[in-house]
Amino acid sequence: MLDILVVGGVGVDTIVRVPEIAIGDGDSLGVEPIYDYVAHTGNGVALGCLHLGLATRFIDYIGDDEQGRLILRHYERHGLDFRHLISPNGTSRSVNLVDAGGRRYSFYDYRHDADLRMPAEFFGPHVAEARHVHVSIPNHTRDVLTAIPEGVTVSTDLHGWDGEAEHQKAFALRSDLVTLSATKLGGDPEKAMRWIVDNGRASVVIATDGEHGGYVLERGGALAHYDAIDPVAELGAAVPAWADWAPVDSNGAGDAFVSGLLWARAQGGDLAAALDAGRVAGAYACRSKGTSTALITEALMTESLAALRK
Repeated sequence: MLDILVVGGVGVDTIVRVPEIAIGDGDSLGVEPIYDYVAHTGNGVALGCLHLGLATRFIDYIGDDEQGRLILRHYERHGLDFRHLISPNGTSRSVNLVDAGGRRYSFYDYRHDADLRMPAEFFGPHVAEARHVHVSIPNHTRDVLTAIPEGVTVSTDLHGWDGEAEHQKAFALRSDLVTLSATKLGGDPEKAMRWIVDNGRASVVIATDGEHGGYVLERGGALAHYDAIDPVAELGAAVPAWADWAPVDSNGAGDAFVSGLLWARAQGGDLAAALDAGRVAGAYACRSKGTSTALITEALMTESLAALRK
């Protein structure tokens, strides 16, 4: 059995590091070297779970193009079990601007046809092997939601949902664990989080808010806030391998947070333990330039959590 099957969400990020996320005067600006990274949400969750020791498989569409071949080479190096179909429109892309503080703004090119759906004859055998399925929100994955058997837990990440857009609602209502970003919720995440709990099956909804921490809502409970981890203050010299590194890039931090949550839940940890693991994985991901280039291992996660709880 697979510990986790990740469905959908791979592409290539082109990272452009800029002084600030703004367009200045003139028509050009010299920047640091521009690099391409295998990226997007499912990629980050799958690689994060794999490096944390979970038996992981990832399925998605890629193109018969150079970006698709880059993805295949990357996963071969990591040893990730990746099964794919070919999209006639090519591999999804994104151009991400990253400012001096590590914050990013993404220009996302989904690229696939609006009618594209992952066929049941492809995803069905993989779902049948999984204890847990994480479904990313690209449009072509939505048929997977209704085909997951009862008894198999489901998670999703709604990313920058505004609490109203219909696209994300189907994913939110069918998932046991829902994460999302608080960026588009106007400083009041509870309304959207409460809607998910009241109308769907989620036992836990978590809204991440970057360096401000985030919010968690359990079914039957009240909204609670959690702080972002401060590695220097909370881990210090106990984890010299990374605690004093400065954050440089937030690309992939949310996906790392999700992989930490899923790892802790697979170990039987409670919600507090899962949040700690998510906070550690997300903070670690910010310590490297690029998307999902810093992937915390199970050994380092265990060491970091032990230091956190001292």
